[in-house]
Amino acid sequence: MVHETILNWTGNMAFETELDGHKLIVDADESVGGHNLGMRPKKLLLTALAGCTAMDVISLLKKMRVEPEVFNVRVDGSLAEEHPKQYVSMHIIYEFKGENLPMDKLQKVIGLSQEKYCSVSALFKKAIPVTYEIRIL
Repeated sequence: MVHETILNWTGNMAFETELDGHKLIVDADESVGGHNLGMRPKKLLLTALAGCTAMDVISLLKKMRVEPEVFNVRVDGSLAEEHPKQYVSMHIIYEFKGENLPMDKLQKVIGLSQEKYCSVSALFKKAIPVTYEIRIL
């Protein structure tokens, strides 16, 4: 199987694509010639990781009949100081709020996501450290 994306230039530093029927615009900051019309490509890597693992975790928790009132995933990416300013590490913070949130089940589903299911995390781990923590709000 092959996934494909086509990015179309719309002028200046802005580009548009359509993924799964949804339009996405990427653009640069005004300081480098963009017009701030869309997201920055590098930060989309953080969103991809957060989305991938979040979907795993909530799907697995539902199978265990554990439903948090609030569930957030935050990803902090540390950047290199020199060009190319790529991410040198990522840290995932899983935030939960609600009743009946057994820590052993939270740890199990997050472990499964990180070690077995999340393909985005698996890819990043080949290049940089990816760590995580669990917070109960």
